[in-house]
Amino acid sequence: MEKDLVGIIVGGGPAPGINGIISAVTIEAINNGKKVVGIIGGFKSLFNGEQNILPLTINDVSRIHARGGSILRTSRDTPENAQAKFKVLMATLKNIGVKYLVTIGGDGTLHMANWIEKESMGEIRVVHTPKTIDNDIPLPGGFSTFGYQTARHVGVGIINNIIEDARTTGRWYFITAMGRHAGHLALGMGEASGATISLIPEEFGGGKLSFKKVADILVGSILKRISMGRDYGVAVLAEGILERFDIAELNKYVAIEKNEKGELRLPDIQLGNALKKLVGETLASMGFKVDIVDKNIGYELRAADPIPFDVEYVRSLGYGAVRFLLKGGSGSMVVCYEGNIKTVPFANMIDDITGDTRIRRVDINTETYEVARKYMIRLEKEDFVGGRMERIAKTAKMEPEEFKVRFEYIL
Repeated sequence: MEKDLVGIIVGGGPAPGINGIISAVTIEAINNGKKVVGIIGGFKSLFNGEQNILPLTINDVSRIHARGGSILRTSRDTPENAQAKFKVLMATLKNIGVKYLVTIGGDGTLHMANWIEKESMGEIRVVHTPKTIDNDIPLPGGFSTFGYQTARHVGVGIINNIIEDARTTGRWYFITAMGRHAGHLALGMGEASGATISLIPEEFGGGKLSFKKVADILVGSILKRISMGRDYGVAVLAEGILERFDIAELNKYVAIEKNEKGELRLPDIQLGNALKKLVGETLASMGFKVDIVDKNIGYELRAADPIPFDVEYVRSLGYGAVRFLLKGGSGSMVVCYEGNIKTVPFANMIDDITGDTRIRRVDINTETYEVARKYMIRLEKEDFVGGRMERIAKTAKMEPEEFKVRFEYIL
């Protein structure tokens, strides 16, 4: 291959808009006299020393911007001996002839981009474009990561259908949404669809989280709905809640398998299914038979065709990435902010202590979260005084004070 190539690589899980970045970068780079190659299969092939590349032309990419998925595929595999094999990765990039590298991905890919940029000592200029449906990269002005808006849009359509099913059948649904570190997607889908309640890890503060407490919050929501004459509902749960549970307590309610090292396999636990069992048992002990269905939503969203918001957004990011590199820039993430395309140095995105990418979590002290909370049906402070408490306690077949003692702690 010729030298001074613009290389494009995708890391992490799929997200709507990837192909739009590939398209915009390719077109702008070629229009500026550069040749472009896509690196197939993400960083995995580079770690293996494979020059697995796809030369790209304007004809190849001119109509891919509205398609989901990634024509370059992607991977999130990092070898156990990544430190040692990183030299292979760097040598492979240089052998291909990459002078300018555009990385497309989330926090893990940003970490790799920063690593490559540092180790290349100026030989490879690197710019990153922020992709994740989790929306957990801290962009200026609270702007969303690309892919999030489409994922939320598609997710809302799914949840709206499930709400109608719940209404028709008199069921409850516990829907788990992706979001390892933050509850943006769960909250966004829940609020926009009008789900009964959304639970995110941020609302529980720091420290260990009680599994029973989360189950009781859902029980309280169901009891409150019943007191309002409605026997159905939908709860949206952020998967990040799972990592906050007190494992010793969780192990009392859920059989957690161990791997060959004797470590608990938390990722194998189905959050909605685990909560369904305890919530169902608790309601049954109170004389209620509630049909609860658990469902995960995530993979259905990641490779969807991008909505116009993300199509427009990623074209700006791709254009800005090439412009930044060709002007001599490196070591930054490209962002859109206040109508302009700007860059944020990698150093501003990396935690000084841990070396990991900083995480943007839902700020529960904002008015936007307050609005989302106000439209949920769940037990709040006002439900433990006066007529409200009497009505819900009667529904629960308890005396008001008994109900207060049993459930007020969840606040």
